Amino acid sequence: MNSTTEFPDYLIEYGEQIDALRELGYTYWQRGWSRGTSSNYSVVVSRDPLQLVITASGKDKGRLSREDFVLVDAAGKKVHAEAPASSAETLLHCVAAECIPDVGAVLHTHSPWSTVLSQRYFAAGGIELHDYEMLKGLRGVSSHQEAVWLPIFDNTQDIPALAEQVRQRFTSAEEPLTHAYLIRQHGIYTWGRDLAEAARHIEVLEFLLECLGRSAAIA
Repeated sequence: MNSTTEFPDYLIEYGEQIDALRELGYTYWQRGWSRGTSSNYSVVVSRDPLQLVITASGKDKGRLSREDFVLVDAAGKKVHAEAPASSAETLLHCVAAECIPDVGAVLHTHSPWSTVLSQRYFAAGGIELHDYEMLKGLRGVSSHQEAVWLPIFDNTQDIPALAEQVRQRFTSAEEPLTHAYLIRQHGIYTWGRDLAEAARHIEVLEFLLECLGRSAAIA
């Protein structure tokens, strides 16, 4: 990663968060979770008004520069006209930050396992993870005996419509989103109170999905 590039003036105050996102991007690229221009990452930098710093559209996540980020508002619109376009899926980040008051970061990866399993289990509506010790790495989970449900949404280029579906699940009294969700043949979204927690959730969930996939392959 090139750390010598100067920040645009409108991003200087978010430099620490941006460099942390760049480091994650490189790590996830190395692991095969964010190949090419796939994936997007954000941090909440203001609550009133709601604002997020998010990766720009079409950027290689293994080579993110300090200019490859955008400050957006609650509607996913960039705050500064001179900034590049934000990720096409910006609204999904905004919905998570809006619906869960303590969300501080949202991460989306495209690993082979999340992509393949989201297709395999789409007809079932989601994936239930249970009996794995690693589940305790998720916020609020204290035992391997607890079950975690990852719903799967159908993939679409109509992001506002998808964002509305996700919003409805976040606010559902019967089946609220708790830790993450998948998009069919697309990848996984998760979040955390801060970037460290969101990153931990991605690591735990990617591990568990790989375990599930490998178990199915040898069954």
